[in-house]
Amino acid sequence: MATAALRTAPAPTIVPVELGDRSYEIMIGPALLASVGRIIADRFPRARASIVTDSNVRAHHMAALVASLDVAGVKHDAIEVTPGEGSKSYGTLQKVVDFILAGRFERGDLVLAFGGGVVGDLAGFAASVARRGMRFIQVPTTLLAQVDSSVGGKTGINSPHGKNLVGAFHQPSLVIADTDLLDTLPRREFLAGYAEVAKYGLINDASFFTWLEKNWPAVMASGEAEREHAIATSCRAKAAIVAADEFETGDRALLNLGHTFGHALEAATGYSDRLIHGEGVSIGMVLAHAFSAREGLCPPTDAARVEAHLAAVGLPTRIDQIPGPRLGVETLLTHIAQDKKVSRGSLTFILTRGIGKAFVARDVSPDAVRTFLTETLGA
Repeated sequence: MATAALRTAPAPTIVPVELGDRSYEIMIGPALLASVGRIIADRFPRARASIVTDSNVRAHHMAALVASLDVAGVKHDAIEVTPGEGSKSYGTLQKVVDFILAGRFERGDLVLAFGGGVVGDLAGFAASVARRGMRFIQVPTTLLAQVDSSVGGKTGINSPHGKNLVGAFHQPSLVIADTDLLDTLPRREFLAGYAEVAKYGLINDASFFTWLEKNWPAVMASGEAEREHAIATSCRAKAAIVAADEFETGDRALLNLGHTFGHALEAATGYSDRLIHGEGVSIGMVLAHAFSAREGLCPPTDAARVEAHLAAVGLPTRIDQIPGPRLGVETLLTHIAQDKKVSRGSLTFILTRGIGKAFVARDVSPDAVRTFLTETLGA
């Protein structure tokens, strides 16, 4: 796909993330990439930028970022990683940290995450450990990263034992979300990000989910105000939850709606192209609502409505839609137990009493989940 055309930037939407002395802003709007250099020079005088990106983003957008930094006089260097979940590894983390150290970037400099969720998680974790903690900024290039992974300070890599099991809470100093960059996304990647947008309506904002049911075609369309509104609404929702529970000791866990099932599906498919993260979240949210309905918590009509909307958008909603070998119940249960741990024989899930009524359930019976998955898979 061609590089997104740069245009004059209107005033961006600003969403604050209130965390005391770690507070920062999310800047959202079109044509922001050309201003990144000026923004850095204004907010972080004399800071150098250690850019972490991947080959896809480099091909589409790196020239524009470099031009912006050069015009503003921001010194920089860049390391490129392989696109995909495989880069969230110990080996790639070492390469990024060694690049930062070899480049003599100091604690007062910046790590600039320029890519999607994988790059943001990896670069943020590298920033958290290099020189015992460096500042970093997020310039997310995917919808999933703009509405979710770039905000909130969760950074990390994957382990053979599960997804995101090695990491740290390390808040960015700034997030710059240029909505024009989404125009170069493959449709599959955009849809994967949309699953996270829908999640915010399903957690605690039924009116937003209803709005999405009506306006999702405009959210998908380039240059529409509805897209910016959806991203800003999602960021405000996440910012509010993060501000109330930065380290996920309580309600921040609600952001994992669909993720316990979704992460298990990702692990079972080897973090491969068979299932990308947002697709796992989509199926996971359908499963969470269906399981809640089976347990008598959620109206079956709400569960059906969730599945209907995600299917209409074009997202997968069933396990049997995942290509490749059939997934087994016990394999999924093993990954579920690792993802959220077992506490005194019970699992923690995000369940729901209906659209916009998610809650943390800390005493879910593994036997109930096993029965549900057996019925779902027809095993």
